[in-house]
Amino acid sequence: MSMPTISHYDVIIVGAGRVGLLLSCELRLAHCSVLVLEQAPDAHAALKQAPFGIRGLNIPSLEALQRRGLLDAVTAPVHSDSALAASRPHWMQHARRPGGHFAGMQFFQDQIDTAAWPYRLPSRASESMPTTMERLESVLAQRAAELGVEVRRGVRVTDMAQWPDGVQVQAGGAQLQGHWLVGCDGGRSLVRKAAGFDFAGTGPEFTGYSVEATLENSTGLRPGRHYTATGMYTFQPPGTIAMVDFDGGAFHGSTPITAEHVQTVLRRVSGTDVRVPSLQLASTWTDRARQATRYRQGRVLLAGDAAHIHSPLGGQGLNLGIGDAMNLGWKLAATVRGGAPAGLLDSYTAERHPVGAQVLDWSRAQVALMRPSPATRALADIVRDLIATRDGATYFADRVWGATLRYDLGDPHPLVGRSAPDFALADGSTLASHLQTGQGLLLDFDTAAPLRGLAMGWQGRLRYIASPAADELGLTSLLVRPDGIVVWVADGVAQSEPASAAIQRWFGTTP
Repeated sequence: MSMPTISHYDVIIVGAGRVGLLLSCELRLAHCSVLVLEQAPDAHAALKQAPFGIRGLNIPSLEALQRRGLLDAVTAPVHSDSALAASRPHWMQHARRPGGHFAGMQFFQDQIDTAAWPYRLPSRASESMPTTMERLESVLAQRAAELGVEVRRGVRVTDMAQWPDGVQVQAGGAQLQGHWLVGCDGGRSLVRKAAGFDFAGTGPEFTGYSVEATLENSTGLRPGRHYTATGMYTFQPPGTIAMVDFDGGAFHGSTPITAEHVQTVLRRVSGTDVRVPSLQLASTWTDRARQATRYRQGRVLLAGDAAHIHSPLGGQGLNLGIGDAMNLGWKLAATVRGGAPAGLLDSYTAERHPVGAQVLDWSRAQVALMRPSPATRALADIVRDLIATRDGATYFADRVWGATLRYDLGDPHPLVGRSAPDFALADGSTLASHLQTGQGLLLDFDTAAPLRGLAMGWQGRLRYIASPAADELGLTSLLVRPDGIVVWVADGVAQSEPASAAIQRWFGTTP
């Protein structure tokens, strides 16, 4: 008996984590019809809560949330929730404000020279900020519901097919059809496998463990992160453990995790006689580092962990996925609406793939500094000395925070391809507040509004603002994409192309 066919959606998204939800919101801002399918029946999971679910949001992620009016909702509970404050991990419990770490080597806010980033203006998104995975997904789910996104939980996708003008997904006893399909379904992505994407990279060196346990005879365990001759462990009393066992990833996913096994590994890695009579929570992970060789194949696209996986060291995966969703959302929406410039959707892979590759190498470098060998410990001591310098801390903060992330858009101006500074405008608003509708922005610091007429033909896609700013950084005007990336500037002396040509190149034909 044939399955019922449900009417078309513009986009079907598989996966209702933070990437799938954010992408669905971006598409709905452009009035696309969106269906999100999620295998898990419940959004809640212990590993998304504190302490293991705490993640540092980098600057591009904070800017993305700020530009959509979500930043306060995502970050406020981190500072006000006493239960979360009590479960802060060791890296948040310093007298000095931590800025992040590289392979466990901490750098601090007071070491960082932000003057090295001349195109950044002060804003609430100026530095890394913590949240929990659960809080972020809850806020995104609420926004998706407000925008009218259809989310079906407890629905397992079993197969998919595509043809030149559409896709079909088999899920939950139905055949669902759409114009586009996006896999946001994690590292074991069924969409990626069914669509035949190549997933290239390197295998694991270790099995990592995240554990909440009842411990006995634990006086030998020292709080904080520690590297030993057999691995690494972090301990937060009374029973929160993260540890790495360099077993080539052999245990991950092989057998159920028992208290006896955790005790054996913890004793070996820590060199203590600790006892683990019971487990409350236990999960494993590895440092596999793989990436789809391209993020689009016909009518199917990948984002988040479906497109790239690596170890969770440093929390880069969360930010990488948010960046994917912001970059893809407006481009896919423009393609759905019609009139998108040639090659716009393919620029998603061109811009995001190099960023993903860089993060994978960043993860591999941290693993190299964690290996339990005398040579690695010697190298780590040198890196630790470098990260303690002002230039070193600034470099590592830039990489971890994404402060100077730049896409190569073929324009030599140093601001083009970067995130737009959050200009403070004369009426008290900021640039970020004018991006909440998901449209692009032509910002003219000349109140005579000489460029106003250029934006008229793109109403609904492009907003025009004429206003002076507190600090204009020597510019006279700039064109900003819906994701907040600057694609054209004029500084009163020169511009690489006329504003009209830049608008057509990024926003296509007039509606």
